[in-house]
Amino acid sequence: MNPDRTPPGDAFATFAISVLRLAGHLQNAGDALAKPAGQTSARWQVLAAADHAPMSVADAGRTLGMTRQGVQRVADLLAKDGLIAYRRNPVHQRAKLMVLTNAGKAALDRIKERQAVWANALGATLGGKELEEATKTVIAALQAVEKQSVPET
Repeated sequence: MNPDRTPPGDAFATFAISVLRLAGHLQNAGDALAKPAGQTSARWQVLAAADHAPMSVADAGRTLGMTRQGVQRVADLLAKDGLIAYRRNPVHQRAKLMVLTNAGKAALDRIKERQAVWANALGATLGGKELEEATKTVIAALQAVEKQSVPET
C-alpha cells in the first residue's frame, strides 16, 4: 500500500493498472485480428466508427476516446486506400463525414468474422454474467474518470 493512498485508492490503482494491461493485450489481439485484412487496430476502430453511422473525424475521436488528429491521420490513410470516403456534412461545412466504401465494408466484414470467433471463445471462457458485471464496473470507472480532474502540480 502506498502510504499516501487510502485502501480504496489502492484498489483503484490496482484496477487501473489491470485495465491498462488488458488494453495492451486487446490492442495486440486487435492488430492480429485485423492483419489478414491488411489493417491495424486503429484502422479497424475508425472503419467500425464510420460503419456505425456517417460521422465526422471529431465525432469519431470522441466516440473512440482518441484525439481528432489521431483519427484524422488514420482516416486520411483509409481514404487514400479507398476504404472510406469523405462526404458533405449538412450540419458543418468543413467537417466532412466519413463513410465506408464497398472495399471498406469488405475489409471490416473480414475482421468482424475473425473477431466473432475470438470473442465467442473468450465469452464462453469468462461467462456472460461475469462479463456483464465487469462491463458495468468499467463503465462506472470510465464515467468517474471523465468527471474527476487530475490534481495540478
